[in-house]
Amino acid sequence: MGWRTSLLLLACTALVAGCGSPAGTAGPDDDPRPLVLATFTVIADMAREVGGDRVRVESITRPGAEIHDYEPVPGDLVRGAGADLVLDNGLGLERWFEQFVDRSEARSATVSDGVEVLPIVAGEYRDRPNPHAWMSPDAGVRYVENIRDALVELDPAGRDTYTANAAGYTERIRQVGTDLRAELGRLPQAQRALVTCEGAFSYLARDAGLRESYLWPVNSDAEGTPDQIAATIGFVRDNAVPAVFCESTVNDSAQRQVAAETGARLAGPLYVDSLSEDGGPVPTYLDLLRHDAGAIADGLTGDRP
Repeated sequence: MGWRTSLLLLACTALVAGCGSPAGTAGPDDDPRPLVLATFTVIADMAREVGGDRVRVESITRPGAEIHDYEPVPGDLVRGAGADLVLDNGLGLERWFEQFVDRSEARSATVSDGVEVLPIVAGEYRDRPNPHAWMSPDAGVRYVENIRDALVELDPAGRDTYTANAAGYTERIRQVGTDLRAELGRLPQAQRALVTCEGAFSYLARDAGLRESYLWPVNSDAEGTPDQIAATIGFVRDNAVPAVFCESTVNDSAQRQVAAETGARLAGPLYVDSLSEDGGPVPTYLDLLRHDAGAIADGLTGDRP
């Protein structure tokens, strides 16, 4: 009995429910299209844009979920075993999923391959890659290229569709990148400092020419420690930073303390690791980039409470 079959049986037993069909066959809704499984909602949205109607795309994590410390459930194992293609970010983001991806018999692709990686500069993960590369539209273009290539390898007959979809999507991402730089470019030099809870904005800060400070570098057990709070308070005071931010998926209590101690406003929230539900503020990757650029610019200029 192969690993894939064993995993399906184990997951089915845990769920006490019917399983999804094997890769390449009809799915739960008698959908014959290949199943593309993304580790989180941002990658899933990109894959839908490139794949169009030729594939069905699912995200393991739901909108609003924290990606770093997610714990897979039996249903994730069922979908993983039945997937035709698994897309992950890599760069150490999905620590909970790396072993599963390595052992799965499904095709897999790491969508950050080839991006210009920035290192984490502090904390227990110092000098490791900062995994939040999608926050740069330039890197987002590379993600799209990798997704396109993975879909073509999976489904060669769809090459023309995937190539055309990727080209159109790339142009939209590049336009958002141009708009993002223009939006953040209106900040006065003295206000070009971005202070966040997690160091998830290094790529965006680089693209926009912002100085960066944060409470912790990536999600870990050491979040919002007294030393981190004191250092961030010092940065905000020394640079007269008018507003600080926190991400939608993390606890903002430490940043609230920074704001209270310095008189800075807590603006935002910003979105990084997860999209929102349809109808929310960031239902797509492009909406996420637009929202964050506007929230940062408005927060630091005092135009938004």
